Amino acid sequence: MEKKDIDELKNRVACAAVLEKAGFAIDLKESTRKAVKYRRGGDIIIVIHQGRGWFDALSDARGDVLSLVEHLDGITFPEVLRRVSDLVGFVPTEPIWCRESRPHDSDLGAADRWRARRKPWRGSLTWRYLRAERGIPEAVIHAALRHDRLREGPYGSMWAAHLDNDGVVTGWEERGPQWRGFASGGGKVLFRFGPTNASRLCVTEAAIDAMSLAAIEDQRPDSLYLSTGGGWAPATVAAVHELSARLGARLVAATDNNRQGEVYADRLAAIAQEIGCGYERLRPVPGDWNEQLHPSSEIKREGEGKENPAAACPPSASRVKLRPRAAALDPADRRGGCEGGVRKG
Repeated sequence: MEKKDIDELKNRVACAAVLEKAGFAIDLKESTRKAVKYRRGGDIIIVIHQGRGWFDALSDARGDVLSLVEHLDGITFPEVLRRVSDLVGFVPTEPIWCRESRPHDSDLGAADRWRARRKPWRGSLTWRYLRAERGIPEAVIHAALRHDRLREGPYGSMWAAHLDNDGVVTGWEERGPQWRGFASGGGKVLFRFGPTNASRLCVTEAAIDAMSLAAIEDQRPDSLYLSTGGGWAPATVAAVHELSARLGARLVAATDNNRQGEVYADRLAAIAQEIGCGYERLRPVPGDWNEQLHPSSEIKREGEGKENPAAACPPSASRVKLRPRAAALDPADRRGGCEGGVRKG
């Protein structure tokens, strides 16, 4: 088959078709319009680039539709071409989104669009979502607003800012009762909550989890609570590298208590080893920190039936003693101890 024929074949078959035929199903709760998550047992594949690209959430594998078939089945290239050819004309199931895409002014950058939105206020839809549905204490919400980390999104959703190491807003996580996503045209770096010069760097997978862990730990003054936004972008890796290179830095992998969380934790451990900084693995007892803070959270309902092979109580070496609910203390009442977790050497 000539190169032009191969290119045409790649354009005629979507990665979603391969995954659906292979028994994968869409995880709509964990998907966005630009990144659709597919699960099959413990396997997780994310489809990107309008269905023409993919990456394995549990490894570094990525590519086009041809490499996807090779990745899944471990077959030779001629057999790959045959199988993909057999899928020409197959129409995969399309995700049903709860919200239409919103147009935005393409002339405005992410930082300008961010400044144009209102901050949440007591009683606003976003405030009620954070307090009632997510259980985030008012002290944590006030602190996030004081540092300009939150905005009112449409339909009661929350926007949580991602910033680069110069403090510039590059995009934002979007999360609400019926919606999750990331800023259209924005870039994932890190959501940051806490003192910018903190030596203890707690990396979670979502801004909601970063704020939940901060609440559970009474906003430890030595800790900067971070979120990758569920991704592992090159800009995120570079930012974590730079933060970890600080004198006395300690990198804390506070990712979810599931297989994907362990993969991210291993990547953070590798960064810590490369940089030579301290490292700690901090696991929530349930699936994530918001569920630990607020057991009736929608996360608990969304998580039913999802893979979570980790034990309810993690191994003793990384077990943490945390209160399931906590209202963040006034700074004057803090003692600055290690109640939120156990330090590992």
